Amino acid sequence: MSLASLAMPGLRVVRLGPERLRMGPWRGDARVACLAPVADTPGPTPAMVEHCCDMLVRQGFGEVVTAALSIHEQRGFLLSGFDVREELHLLSRALDTLPRVPDAPLRRGRRRDRRPTLEIDAMAFPPFWRLDETGLVDAMAATPSARFRVAGHGPVLGYAVSGRAGARGYLQRLAVHPGAQGRGLGRALVLDGLRWMRRGGAVRAMVNTQLDNDRALQLYQSLGFQMEPTGLAVLVRRLPDRELTS
Repeated sequence: MSLASLAMPGLRVVRLGPERLRMGPWRGDARVACLAPVADTPGPTPAMVEHCCDMLVRQGFGEVVTAALSIHEQRGFLLSGFDVREELHLLSRALDTLPRVPDAPLRRGRRRDRRPTLEIDAMAFPPFWRLDETGLVDAMAATPSARFRVAGHGPVLGYAVSGRAGARGYLQRLAVHPGAQGRGLGRALVLDGLRWMRRGGAVRAMVNTQLDNDRALQLYQSLGFQMEPTGLAVLVRRLPDRELTS
């Protein structure tokens, strides 16, 4: 078996033989870790999950949560003692035909936009789902190609992070300031991302949202997204104390 790690903002990639998982602190919390599959790779085996959990114990973490996992990606985690923490809707859409992007003040997101972006993120999501700067950077690093767009030529009014891996596109994050909702900014940000995915060769886009986020669900369905037969889940597992394993 070979073990290697690659530097990555927020999370690093851990390799064990042919398997890979992304691993690091959850939202910058020194006691809670995150494990996430690498895009376009098979779900991890229980041996790989256990290997990463052992590493996390040695690093002093007491709990580990996963990224949002498909039913196929969950198996290795569930066999390693993880439980479901949150469930999510999963939607997809073909990219062969797309509406035009509505007129909206969209521009490239820059480093100076990260702080106002995170302030909007905190208004749009409950605490468990909120991003810190590390989480935002990691969302942009989760796929080989990524696009960070903001709405607003002056103050930031909303933002989207889109990703692309092979023939798949991913709407990683979308949030609009509560005071700017209803102006079509969310719709414009989504369509802007979908068109970027298609230009890069993606043929289908994926997005997920919390079960109780009716506003987001209605937006995605109005743009042609359809519910997948099975959703996603975020899993969690308590880790043993380092002293008990040494």
